[in-house]
Amino acid sequence: MREKRSSGRDRHNRRGSLDISELVRPNVLTLAPYEAKIIPCRVKLDANESPYRRPVSPRLLKAVETNRYPDPQAGALRREFARRMLPSSIGKKGGAGRVLHGNGSDELIWNLICTFGGPVVYPTPTFSMYAKIAQALGAKSVGVPLTRDFEIDDARMIRTMRDEKAKIVFISRPNNPTGNSFSEEKILRIIGKAECIVVVDEAYQPFSDKKSFLGRLAGHGNLAVLMTLSKIGFAGLRVGFLVAGPELIAQVNKVRLPFNVNSLSQAVAADALRNPGRLEGGIRKVVSERKRVFGALSKMKGVAPCPSDANFILFRVSSLDAGPRLDAGKVWRRALREGMLLRGNLGSELDRDFMRVTIGTRMENNAFIEFMKKTFQSARTEKTMKKAGDKILEKGRRAPVKRSYR
Repeated sequence: MREKRSSGRDRHNRRGSLDISELVRPNVLTLAPYEAKIIPCRVKLDANESPYRRPVSPRLLKAVETNRYPDPQAGALRREFARRMLPSSIGKKGGAGRVLHGNGSDELIWNLICTFGGPVVYPTPTFSMYAKIAQALGAKSVGVPLTRDFEIDDARMIRTMRDEKAKIVFISRPNNPTGNSFSEEKILRIIGKAECIVVVDEAYQPFSDKKSFLGRLAGHGNLAVLMTLSKIGFAGLRVGFLVAGPELIAQVNKVRLPFNVNSLSQAVAADALRNPGRLEGGIRKVVSERKRVFGALSKMKGVAPCPSDANFILFRVSSLDAGPRLDAGKVWRRALREGMLLRGNLGSELDRDFMRVTIGTRMENNAFIEFMKKTFQSARTEKTMKKAGDKILEKGRRAPVKRSYR
């Protein structure tokens, strides 16, 4: 039997000081923190950030009144987002009422689960914060495995939604960490069958040639779309957007903390939306480089890249037949020794052979390609030497034994 947590006067340890763990809610006590470690490196290709820095105008900096609280409604930012991003099918006029601002899309995920509760359903593997935030808020979360080719299993998702009586479904499209865009038809089927909120997370949509689900909002009252500026050059601002019907936005807004997006972030983000050409140029470069890196990885023996619609590529490394074992951990450590930071340890749903690389500048991508070539060429050389050594040993075992006497 599980021991009951103590209460009242027995919450002190032997030294007489308070045992904090006795006061923590059980769902938080067992929660593993999301650790985004700062690891010094020369080439940083692990966090799905844009490699292109966008300078901030001194004019904007001068206009920000740091002695005043920011606009609590982020009115100018929301209006600019609605004007630039919302399709005519849901109406640009008054469109700000369909938009809620967040301190990154993570906060909006938190607000959604805080508003509607659980169970929370999502395909796996996917963005880890859906499950972490659900656990932090005491909501049940249920992952539904993707198919072998990383496609969403719509039939199983619908069955799980029904059986669990889901309140929210999260679908990342393109998906992180797999990089692919799930079938639009299958997602629409899930939305149509759902008796709950379906959130399509489009953090990586700018890098995809697939249409945004923003255009589907008018016909689906239970649909919401998450977007962010973090992947296209402004990760440091922490600005995200939730787009949905006015009724849904009004409910989620009730749990939004006041002044949640700071003045500087509001000003810089609004300016970026007013000048989309700067953003689009960086996006085009990333897409072009993604194609080049994918082509280079595809030609390497022992490496299997997965097709991607995002600003990263998931790839699998293998052991090269009878050669030395090259799992993701070994490749990650070799890269770090050379000053390059990649992403390994992608979760229990993916085996240890998978890694992820963010698309960087052309120079950074060249360094990554050369590292991979050298790593797997070295592995092939070791394999060849091992085979040669095995042949010599085998030949020695088969040769007649010659004895000499003095």
